[in-house]
Amino acid sequence: MDRALASAVAHRWHPVAAPVSDENLRLLVARLTLDDGRLLDLGCGFGEWLRTALTVVPGGSGVGVDLSEPALVEARRRAAGLGERLRFERADVTTWAGGSFDAVLCVGVSHAFGGLGPTLDAVRGHLRPGGRVLLGDAFWEATPGPEALDAIGDLPSIGGLLDRVQEHGFQPGFGHISTAAEWDRYEWSWTGALTEWALEEADDEALELARTHRREWLAGYRGQLGFLTVVLHDRNPGLEAPLRP
Repeated sequence: MDRALASAVAHRWHPVAAPVSDENLRLLVARLTLDDGRLLDLGCGFGEWLRTALTVVPGGSGVGVDLSEPALVEARRRAAGLGERLRFERADVTTWAGGSFDAVLCVGVSHAFGGLGPTLDAVRGHLRPGGRVLLGDAFWEATPGPEALDAIGDLPSIGGLLDRVQEHGFQPGFGHISTAAEWDRYEWSWTGALTEWALEEADDEALELARTHRREWLAGYRGQLGFLTVVLHDRNPGLEAPLRP
């Protein structure tokens, strides 16, 4: 099954595309504390993070970048009421270039850049001096078992994740660690939406993808995989070493 189509179908019931509730999404984007400016979302998916951010940034405008055409079709539909304030571009986030932004959102897409370090480097390349970043990334909340490692691979602890953030010149501010309830709603939505579509379309490949994902979650990383969404500030140049959380 086409990967972009599978992801778009799987996120129909949970368009945030991360284990974060609508309430916490609104709280996180509000902590960017912007009144205006340009916002960029790398790997925007359905555009929910960026669209919500623009509802609390009254004078702002945004650009969402994603390689998935099915996701961008839905993003444009959802953002129709924002007119010219929000546009979407189909492009590879690792090579896209579009100027400097006051805030960069990058939630759940570090795999596209090859890890957290390259992601932070790419984000800084799009950020104006003194700008803000909203980063979302996974970490091991508990020691992973073999099934979890097979499904997800190597990840840092939350302390290691924040150390890496600070080594790249950012200071973490307000953040949110996804709850077990947020994780369960996200994963049941992901597998449920894809299962329903697969049965309607008689698509055995999609059904097997949903089964595999559900098995890896329930028998593997459930209760072990964490997700942090955090506002990052440019670290004061006078700070020579990262501050431990």
